[in-house]
Amino acid sequence: MNISTKILTVDLEDWFHILDNEETADPTAWSKFDSRVEKSTKKLLALFDEHHVKATFFVLGWIAQEFPELVREIRVRGHEIACHSHLHQLVYTQTVAEFEKDLIRATEAIESACGVRPTAYRAPGFSITNSEQWAFHVLSEQGYSIDCSIFPAVRAHGGLPNFPSSGPCILENSNGTTLISMPINVKKVFNNKIIYSGGGYFRLFPFWALKHLFRSCPYVMTYFHPRDFDPDQPMVPGLSIARKFKSYIGLSRSTMKLKGLLSELEFLTLFEATERYANGNNQLQKIKLDN
Repeated sequence: MNISTKILTVDLEDWFHILDNEETADPTAWSKFDSRVEKSTKKLLALFDEHHVKATFFVLGWIAQEFPELVREIRVRGHEIACHSHLHQLVYTQTVAEFEKDLIRATEAIESACGVRPTAYRAPGFSITNSEQWAFHVLSEQGYSIDCSIFPAVRAHGGLPNFPSSGPCILENSNGTTLISMPINVKKVFNNKIIYSGGGYFRLFPFWALKHLFRSCPYVMTYFHPRDFDPDQPMVPGLSIARKFKSYIGLSRSTMKLKGLLSELEFLTLFEATERYANGNNQLQKIKLDN
């Protein structure tokens, strides 16, 4: 595949939306935390305006419900709207019915907030594993056409390390429906898969390494969060030492790294990128799912 594509996306969450943490897992407890999502997101929006780029925002339905004006502002400023679930729960902890209910709630909340019915989805924590391939069937049934949930490497929250593609492909459900898959990209180094394009990975790598990796890989799918660029955020309660490291490493330098990449590279939105692949000369690989 010879198309060069860097895709700019943001998972619209608050600083306390940390997965697999007892202190923050229950959505009924979220009201006790002071929100920072408006301030940190507007910082990102200003940065995107400065560099004349647009992004795709994977919005939590809960955020759309609690902060509809923020989601409307994102849309009015020309950015794309997608879905990141409603209550930010790990997919592998849900039944089919629970996942579908959450997806419907999120879709409706997002559409109510900004007038856009999302058709692209990213699972919280990329938590679709081999056992949850039914989720792609549910997404198709609910009118979604693009999925960005596949993490083709080992991950604490699941992942699909044996997935046959780390680039755009087509998922074929057992009922004949299809989804365009835009997974997280990986870089193989000494037979190990390196992730670098979002979250703690992005914050950990030095800028010179990020610049080299972003330039050398033809397909890059970013997955930033507003909290990744908020060095003043509080410490989430209940985290282990390892989780604290992963969640807070590199916060003081992350904004400068992103500025550097936006200054030097061309970034597209998700839908711009999928259109580029659809109009290209390379036919996307088709992958049959067992769902």
